[in-house]
Amino acid sequence: MARIIDLQTFTDKRGNLTVIDKVVPFEIKRLFYIYGVDSSERGGHRHKSTVQAAICLRGSCQIWNNNGKEQKEFVLDTPSKCLIIEPSDYHVMSNFSEDAILMVLASTSFDPDDYIYEDYQ
Repeated sequence: MARIIDLQTFTDKRGNLTVIDKVVPFEIKRLFYIYGVDSSERGGHRHKSTVQAAICLRGSCQIWNNNGKEQKEFVLDTPSKCLIIEPSDYHVMSNFSEDAILMVLASTSFDPDDYIYEDYQ
């Protein structure tokens, strides 16, 4: 099941520095970000092999997950919070704030054959 990990953040009078170094459980092969989302939902799939790490760099959003045994919703509302999404997690991203920027790190390059669009029944 998907899980939140806290990213190490260093804070001083100059601001914040958040580090992504040896904390995601995979080698990063792809990075993409989603922004300017209206009231639409994004995602609506799971994967055969891709593991993802989602970080809301700005604003907030919700990610609902279903791994066939458990359903859980996560709120990403700080850039020091990282959601690890397992391949078996059918996920839907929604409720993006107007200023939201959601960055996703992926363990594989894009492959349309890796996507499964059916939720668990």
